[in-house]
Amino acid sequence: MSERSNLRLLVLAVLVVSLLGTLLARAFYLQVVEGATYRAAAADNTVRETVEPAVRGLVLDQAGRPLVSNRTSVVVTVDRQTLEKEDDGGAAVIRRLARILDTPAAKISDRLTPCGTDGAKPPPVCWNGSPYQPVPVANDVDTRTALTIMEKRREFPGISARLEAIREYPSPFNVNAAHILGYLGPVTEEQLAEQGDSTAFDRLRRTDVVGRTGLEREYDAELRGEPGITTLAVDTAGNVTGTLEEKDPVAGSYLVSTIDAELQSVVEDQLVRAVQRARQQGYRGKSGAAVVVDVKTGRVLAMASYPTYDPSIWIGGVSKKQFKELINNESLSSNAYQGQFAPGSTFKVVSTAAAGKDNFNLYGIYPCPSSLKIGPQTFRNYESSAYGPISLTRALEVSCNTVFYDIARTMWQKAGGPDADATAPDPIADAAKAFGLGQPTGIDLPGEAAGTVSGRTFKYDNWEAKKETWCRNAEQGYPETRKTNPKLADYYTALDKENCTDGYQWRAGDALNAAIGQGDTTVTPLQMAMVYATIANGGKLYQPQVAKGVVSADGKVVKEFPPILKGRVDVPKKAIKFLKRSLPGVTTDGSGETPFLGFPLKQIPVASKTGSAQVTGDKASTSWFASYAPADNPRYAIVMMVTEGGTGSKTSGPSVRKIYEEIFGIRNGVVRPKTSILAGGAPQDSLPVVRADGTPVTPKGRNAGVVSTRTAGSTP
Repeated sequence: MSERSNLRLLVLAVLVVSLLGTLLARAFYLQVVEGATYRAAAADNTVRETVEPAVRGLVLDQAGRPLVSNRTSVVVTVDRQTLEKEDDGGAAVIRRLARILDTPAAKISDRLTPCGTDGAKPPPVCWNGSPYQPVPVANDVDTRTALTIMEKRREFPGISARLEAIREYPSPFNVNAAHILGYLGPVTEEQLAEQGDSTAFDRLRRTDVVGRTGLEREYDAELRGEPGITTLAVDTAGNVTGTLEEKDPVAGSYLVSTIDAELQSVVEDQLVRAVQRARQQGYRGKSGAAVVVDVKTGRVLAMASYPTYDPSIWIGGVSKKQFKELINNESLSSNAYQGQFAPGSTFKVVSTAAAGKDNFNLYGIYPCPSSLKIGPQTFRNYESSAYGPISLTRALEVSCNTVFYDIARTMWQKAGGPDADATAPDPIADAAKAFGLGQPTGIDLPGEAAGTVSGRTFKYDNWEAKKETWCRNAEQGYPETRKTNPKLADYYTALDKENCTDGYQWRAGDALNAAIGQGDTTVTPLQMAMVYATIANGGKLYQPQVAKGVVSADGKVVKEFPPILKGRVDVPKKAIKFLKRSLPGVTTDGSGETPFLGFPLKQIPVASKTGSAQVTGDKASTSWFASYAPADNPRYAIVMMVTEGGTGSKTSGPSVRKIYEEIFGIRNGVVRPKTSILAGGAPQDSLPVVRADGTPVTPKGRNAGVVSTRTAGSTP
């Protein structure tokens, strides 16, 4: 054989070997490297899941009384696979079902239409679940109708009636607690996207409902439980050929809250009465809030907001009309932990603490004239009252503004006066932040507001954020306003010109307003309750909590939430001690005296501070009453406020008194502890028992102790 032939054979052999190598490499890649992917894809084409939601867990009060529970409902479902086998695609069956359910056939058809297909209505009307899963088309069907459907199976192929659990609100003692409990709604696209490509059996699915607000949202994972999953084998034509696996649902756990249902009911009622009281005095009484906190643990025993709404309206979906009404009357958000208001004179405890840290003599004598003039401005006492030289204790009792004005002016001058920059000392703002103001308290409820601490830093940051707008307005001169009101346009222009050039400056007037809880300072009623709780317990700053523990549906303790101590407030102990000595005098000899006349203060002394926070425009002041009791051995802090409600003493004070009377069992001025509305007479440290059948053990009768307890390991 010639040399050329040998060369051709060699090239051919190399080519064959190369091709074989390529084929083998490709086969290895497809079968080994990518094999799992292709096997998963093949399985996906032959396996389908149906989902049975778990029964959602209950929400209990501290004594085991259900605040949110479930009821059984007869639900009619339609099996789309069975209907499609009918000659007319199931149209006749749907018409017969519509007649017996007394509902339009189109409504049932809309519910059966898969979301995303032509003609489908938006969720939750369309069906967002598996095509192999029965579709619920009617809830709360009466028993006779359900039996008729089940008895006439030939007329209703693919139609079934079954019992399902639906959320309900038992409302013990007629309690509302809507802003605490929250409500349920369909899972959102954002929540589904957050899961990524998760294949976990308990992942969220498009048919799920989840907590949207309140405890329902914050503890959704514990309450939701684990769904039941049935894995079906399906052939290429879409027919079910068998059941591969079945996993039963696991009921959600019970959430034990810190709320006492009977106390919550009283607080809600007294808040409404305070709003009514404001209106009877000629004020608008637009909204309000009230909070009761255990000062030894930070646990919230009751928290009410006005206006509120009926939490049951969300069951089955809220209508457009209902939602519009909720928006119009501003009842969706909680004024207690989401509303932000000027605290007025209730803030003076913070200014007092700042004075103590800045080495002012807490036991000295201070002038209390009717007014104090700073430059062109005159700052007055409330109703221009003058008390002459008085102690700081007396200044708190009678709420003398000018005493605190003078202290704030001295601090301002000491820090550099008009020449100081944003880094200069700011004792009152520092004390406010030390008490936790200007930031969320960390309560275990979503959407909490932070409030604002007025001070040098805030003033500078606010100027940085708004100076471009101020400067632009100053240059343009409000041309539209000028057409109809030149004087107002001149005023706005001058104001914005001043803000543009030196809106960052912390002036004496700013400091004086901040000292009495006015100006830019805003707080939530919950924040003020925690401030007074911190004073009451000697300086311990707790994180407020609304959940106390989780118990499984068969009675086993899953977890407990112990009190969360954030630390000691960074103010001198002498200042806390001074406030504890001074605040009871507000109730006996000061602005808080009137609402507590006849109250047994010798047995149950009450420390308090009133507030009448001024607001812009022609609105009436915000009524505040902040307190804790017993003052000599504090256990409870109560704060109530009513917007456009007038004075704290006349509007909020009487309702705070009534709440204390119910807590301590005071009847006609006599203390009878056995008549306390609190189950057991005091907040319960242990968790209530849930029996193995899922029923909680609850107290019976006023002041009945929790029958059986178990700790961890055991609108007007």
